[in-house]
Amino acid sequence: MAAGKPTFHFSTLDVHRHLMATRPPTMSFTGRTGKDVTVWQAKLLADLKKRLGWRNFAHGRKRCGLNVRSLWKRKTKLGTIEKIVFTSEPKSDVPAYVCLPAGRKPPYNWFICVQGHSTGMHNSIAVDFKTNRRPIQVAGEQDFAIGCLQRGIAALCIEQRAFGERFLTYPEYPKLTGSCTGASCHALQLGRTLIAERVYDIDRGIDYLFTRDDVRKSTLGLMGLSGGGTITTFGSALLPRIKMSMPAGYFCTFKDSIMAMPHCGCNFVPGLLTVAEMADVLGLFAPKPVVVAAGKTDVIFPLAATRKEFARLRTIYEAAGAADNCRLVVGGSGHRFYAGIAWKAMQSLGKLGR
Repeated sequence: MAAGKPTFHFSTLDVHRHLMATRPPTMSFTGRTGKDVTVWQAKLLADLKKRLGWRNFAHGRKRCGLNVRSLWKRKTKLGTIEKIVFTSEPKSDVPAYVCLPAGRKPPYNWFICVQGHSTGMHNSIAVDFKTNRRPIQVAGEQDFAIGCLQRGIAALCIEQRAFGERFLTYPEYPKLTGSCTGASCHALQLGRTLIAERVYDIDRGIDYLFTRDDVRKSTLGLMGLSGGGTITTFGSALLPRIKMSMPAGYFCTFKDSIMAMPHCGCNFVPGLLTVAEMADVLGLFAPKPVVVAAGKTDVIFPLAATRKEFARLRTIYEAAGAADNCRLVVGGSGHRFYAGIAWKAMQSLGKLGR
């Protein structure tokens, strides 16, 4: 034995980093994957659904009624905003804003908007949490619905599980709160993941939109920042009715983001990194249009790793014959949305015709 102080690896971080370094994802897309990208997509999608617990949700005719209720409706300079509640599954009701642009005739282009870790969806329409009436300044251009209305786009803003009005509390233990991590652990015990539960709410939101006659189904988009970017990424992979995707402040490598520093438990899927990295997940959306927005100095999702992973995503889009449908835009600061350049890139894809 060599002289000197022995080295011990007591931290779980050491073994986990060793596993990431020595055991690459087994189902990642490579040049050797095969010429037909759709075959690879089908195999990975099936595996992803199992890991998410996607089969543990009602699909097709088994779904419960939406039971849509309107809470209020008001006109603004940019258009009409209505607050509704719909039922996603038994004992799970979803608050949402339905935002219709002024000066446009239906059918509208629509984007579903999801906030990340914050006080909730009220930020999307730039009003206070408590009354939904007092205008507020929203940091980092996270007033997503306002941005949609300014561009003549309709928006459905969904309150994600364990955020905002759906924040996790325990009636029997009023001094305790669990929010995302508690909700994530509960879902895991029931054979689900919180990611899948949140994506399922998006899917039920689409069910609601498809009951309306003012929806242009061919341009239905999904967007969100940070935790909203997570659900935009996984929702785009899982939900075929989504036609355009704009994840912001999230796309990177799992290795250099959620596995490199403390992150909320809602980010994790059992065993996912053993089979796929983030480009593979979002690559399931190919060949449909995607705009990835990132920040130059975002320390949570580092740009160098984002650029490297985006190069892999572009390879998947090239294999799908749609390289031009895959864009990366980089803002000049940190962890936030960059509305100007992100929307410019999305509109340049030519799908959001007036």
